[in-house]
Amino acid sequence: MAVLRDAARELLAMHDVAPRVVRYVASMQKWLITQAIIALHFERKRDETRSPLTAGSLIEFFAPKLPFSKNTLTAHLAEMVAYGLLVPQESRDKRIRPLRLSAYGESMIGQWLASHLVALDRLDGGDRASRFEGDQRLLGRIHPLAVRSLVFDPGWAQPPASVDLFVRTETGSNILHELIGRVPSGLEVFDRPVCLGALAAGEVSNRHTLSRGHVLRVFARAKSDGLLVWSLPGNRGDLFVSETLLNDYVRWQAIKFAAISVAYQRAQEDLGCEQAHEPAVAEFSA
Repeated sequence: MAVLRDAARELLAMHDVAPRVVRYVASMQKWLITQAIIALHFERKRDETRSPLTAGSLIEFFAPKLPFSKNTLTAHLAEMVAYGLLVPQESRDKRIRPLRLSAYGESMIGQWLASHLVALDRLDGGDRASRFEGDQRLLGRIHPLAVRSLVFDPGWAQPPASVDLFVRTETGSNILHELIGRVPSGLEVFDRPVCLGALAAGEVSNRHTLSRGHVLRVFARAKSDGLLVWSLPGNRGDLFVSETLLNDYVRWQAIKFAAISVAYQRAQEDLGCEQAHEPAVAEFSA
């Protein structure tokens, strides 16, 4: 839990620096669509024989199940273009409008992945983060592998009801991270509600540029389901979060970290195979 708590704080710190960017992964729907877009970008960047990033390729990405309407996917792309996160590219074929992720977008997703590798290293004493920092090729390889695994994994894409209550709402992931980031240190087993101290809706709404009413509605639903309890009437006093939400969150996050760990290992193996063949290719060419 200490690792997850610090990871949540890191994600919130990224929001504080770049709230417009982080809002594209701050709900489950936006997370899935945005990460798919980024995966398509990296796959095309690595292999130009693959289809460019377009509305059509995004729709095709989700084609096996298509959990979102075509209009939703197209509108999401257009919004990311409007905010400069996606950059139009020239094309000889006027029928398509290829896009690529901006350099700033690549930098932000690199920070996101690096924070997860640091967390994994804390769990098992690995050296993923340092290797990642030293090899720029890893970002474009790890990310698509992890995302393609997660987007179609119902364990991740369809969170437990307690988690879903938050992440299905606009910027709900940030509200959830606010709770997780306040879990006291030293707690690893959750068999009773945990006190997080005082937390007012206004504090959350101000940090995440949300209406106070929106935050209060999320709190009200969580309170109705027994996930959040305040020690005093009117959401005053200390806030307690239920063991159900904490345990569900841990199990849910474990799916994401496992996918990233597997993707990292596969990316390292792929690079190793490529490097092993390089001398032979050079010699043959000579």
